[in-house]
Amino acid sequence: MADIREDFDQQRQMYSVLVLHFIEGLKQSEIAERLNLSHSKVNRLIATGRKAGMVKIAISSPYQRLVDLENDLVSGFSLRHSVVTPTVSDNPETTLQMVGRVAAGHLLETLRDGDIIAITGGKAVSAVVENLEAERRFDVRVVPVTGGVQGKHYTDVNHLATQLAEKLGGSASLVHAPLFAEDAEQRDLLMNMASIREVFDLARSATVALVGIGSVEAPGSGYYDLLPDPARGGKALVDAGISGEFLAHLISADGSLADIDLNSRVVALAPGQFVNCRNTIGVAAGDYKAGPVAAALAGRYLTSLVVDEAVARHIIANIGVGDHD
Repeated sequence: MADIREDFDQQRQMYSVLVLHFIEGLKQSEIAERLNLSHSKVNRLIATGRKAGMVKIAISSPYQRLVDLENDLVSGFSLRHSVVTPTVSDNPETTLQMVGRVAAGHLLETLRDGDIIAITGGKAVSAVVENLEAERRFDVRVVPVTGGVQGKHYTDVNHLATQLAEKLGGSASLVHAPLFAEDAEQRDLLMNMASIREVFDLARSATVALVGIGSVEAPGSGYYDLLPDPARGGKALVDAGISGEFLAHLISADGSLADIDLNSRVVALAPGQFVNCRNTIGVAAGDYKAGPVAAALAGRYLTSLVVDEAVARHIIANIGVGDHD
């Protein structure tokens, strides 16, 4: 499966380079700068793409069905960018790692020196960090957008922020606070502590955000590992009209914040508070994430989306966009 993931990743990158060079007319040096690639790699990708027959009257892709799904997501939800990975296995972990690998590539393409990167916890974000391999160092700062839950690497947002900063060659600022306070009053006290407020102020000014999108239904969802009382999750939340989790806040199908006690206790920025963010990248894998992703899209919280084919097809079927076999 690793070979399939690597092949797809290279094909996607090759397709992007060919479009920029032959359709948009960019020079190889301009493509290298835009996608954060070396000039020699851009040259090699163009040569390989031409040899493989990808350059004709138009640029073709062996994953055209996925390109069609991506275009439907972009047009249906006013996204700037979307990547849909193929379904190559019934193993959810394989699908998750492929989404993480492709999202890592998109993150690297969008980064610029001086960026502030806001990050959440979650299995999908953890997969992005795990699969990230930068070709150069970036002068960036990584900041958590939520408090953390210790115990598992993907729920500890400080751990993920530190890892991401190390892999990029940047620095990290950490939030030393729990994800959930005991009540709204304690939450406000925590949010106003100088050390926590300073990091969240940095997060508000983030230029790039990497965020997971959680399900409240599936027991396999990482959101259950965040809850102070897991027994309050699942069917009870669904019955209350909750569609998913975004920045640790529970949201309804239209993307609005749910009127529920848990939201008043979350030590995190609320959805929509990235005032300077040029690219908010949502990452999710597994068909049970379709509802939560659709809710985040309805709230217009994302500018980019990286999901697997099953998620994309579920979302598009529900909004009636496109008709792909």
